[in-house]
Amino acid sequence: MVESYHPLRIFSGSAHPALAREIASLLKANLGKTTTTHLPDSEIHVMIDEVVRDQDIFLVQPCCAPVNDNLMELMLYVDAFRRASAHSISLVIPYYPYARQERMAHGREAISARTVANMLENQGATRVIFVDIHAPAIQGFFNIPVDPLSAVGLLADYFRKPDFENAAIVSPDVGRASVAGKYAQLLNLPLVVMHKRRTSFSNAETTHVVGDIEGRRPIIVDDVMAGGSVLKQVEALYANGAAGKACFAVTHPVLLPSALQRLNADERIESLVVTNTIPVPADPAYAKVKVLSIAPLLADIIERIYHGASISEQLLLT
Repeated sequence: MVESYHPLRIFSGSAHPALAREIASLLKANLGKTTTTHLPDSEIHVMIDEVVRDQDIFLVQPCCAPVNDNLMELMLYVDAFRRASAHSISLVIPYYPYARQERMAHGREAISARTVANMLENQGATRVIFVDIHAPAIQGFFNIPVDPLSAVGLLADYFRKPDFENAAIVSPDVGRASVAGKYAQLLNLPLVVMHKRRTSFSNAETTHVVGDIEGRRPIIVDDVMAGGSVLKQVEALYANGAAGKACFAVTHPVLLPSALQRLNADERIESLVVTNTIPVPADPAYAKVKVLSIAPLLADIIERIYHGASISEQLLLT
């Protein structure tokens, strides 16, 4: 391993300080001191409260809701670290913003994911780390190193139980089939693919189910759950013979109120297993949500990057 002459420092924005603290604890490092202030006119002011000159900075900031506030805060911290003469600025963005706007589906649309990449790179970021991004091709929007990590291994381990020996991995659409196939391979379970037609940003309908779900317990996998349209697809699985209670494995629990309402109202759904790339409130509405920590994976990656070690075995999306 190559030893760095520049001290390793972990900092956090205001989006998810608990995750940053857990990462820093695993790395036996102190979490750096910063102050974010939301001014009365809705502007954001950031301040680094200690010297960072010539240090290797890893800044943890998922851009979850409020997305634009958290993204702007991230941009301001990159500027602050650059002006404070940090040696490098690596951005740990477990939940990358605008990832579902990675192409022009219709004329005269913005490719928002590319815009975010340009902003981060032009502002002075030297590296970007994200987890289970919706469109892996976003990695190519950057001209700086990008580490596209995956929580598939972490989530799959949760289902290594006798309760799921007769389960089937279900992809909610063709686009998720590749990732669902990795779950199926890791757990040695059959793969079922659902075909759906999206009628709007928030609505989709299942047209047919490919694969044998008869008598099997469904484990539906996806990268992100926001409005919960995928929850409505459970109906099609049981219409095709699914048995037992369904579970979901989702990396990013955006979980709008409509999703929580559907989740809690459907007795056929046992649980939604997620990671803490996004903060999950301690609230009775989240009773069916089981949270696994992504911090050990991120801490391991940060340590490997800092010491110049290989991380290819962790890049499950490639």
